[in-house]
Amino acid sequence: MEIVVNLDVVMAMRKVSSKELAKAIGITEANLSLLKRGKVKGVRFETLAQICQYLECQPGDILAFKDSE
Repeated sequence: MEIVVNLDVVMAMRKVSSKELAKAIGITEANLSLLKRGKVKGVRFETLAQICQYLECQPGDILAFKDSE
């Protein structure tokens, strides 16, 4: 089982750069990059909410569950 992060896809669809999003939600570009690549163990609901608000999307647009079968 794994969670797939589609943040880069949503950002591309909205034509939003990493620099722009990181600044808007108050995190570093390095941390945003780790999140986009799925290299984090967790994400705060507050951060997820800020991302969704800025990108005008739902959490399910960014995160997906993939069964490893």
